[in-house]
Amino acid sequence: MLMKSVLTALLTALATTAGAALQIGKPAPAFSGTDTQGKSHSLSDFSGTPVVLEWTNHDCPYVRKHYNSGNMQQQQRSATEKGVVWLSIISSAPGKQGHVTPAQADALTTRRDASPSAVILDPNGDIGRLYGAKTTPHMYIIDAQGHLAYKGGIDSIASSNAADIKKATQYVPAALAEVMSGQPVTSSITRPYGCSVKY
Repeated sequence: MLMKSVLTALLTALATTAGAALQIGKPAPAFSGTDTQGKSHSLSDFSGTPVVLEWTNHDCPYVRKHYNSGNMQQQQRSATEKGVVWLSIISSAPGKQGHVTPAQADALTTRRDASPSAVILDPNGDIGRLYGAKTTPHMYIIDAQGHLAYKGGIDSIASSNAADIKKATQYVPAALAEVMSGQPVTSSITRPYGCSVKY
């Protein structure tokens, strides 16, 4: 029991360190993951293209806020139409809230009319811990040179009420517009909000 507690504490410390080590303007951590179709994706595959990472959990009310309102889908479509790669990542562990099979994840994408480039399944939490993903949603933008350009919340109002979306500053589209025009991101680090990632 003591060994398990020590191991848990060590993993938590490593996750916190990894997330804290992410620096804006520095190379984003390399990763590989498998999508719902069984296809492997590595960050290096997208060299020369901006990438959005979206941590998600369909059972989280904060995620439902953005999907039920159509806000997340609109942002996905707007980004991918401009050539951005949008990866939705599910780091919920087996038996935890939000864990899905590939078929269940695909059914969710279809039912919600979502438009990510791919849905990456990360049941061991390797990618999530590498990036220090804490909440669902938790958003990251990587520029075409592979540098981290943004990390934080999807918007400025930390609530699960869809009515707040129109009043909020939408951080991700604003940051993406600056990334794609070669400008520094004005608000490059914001506070993420939502449900904890269910590692």
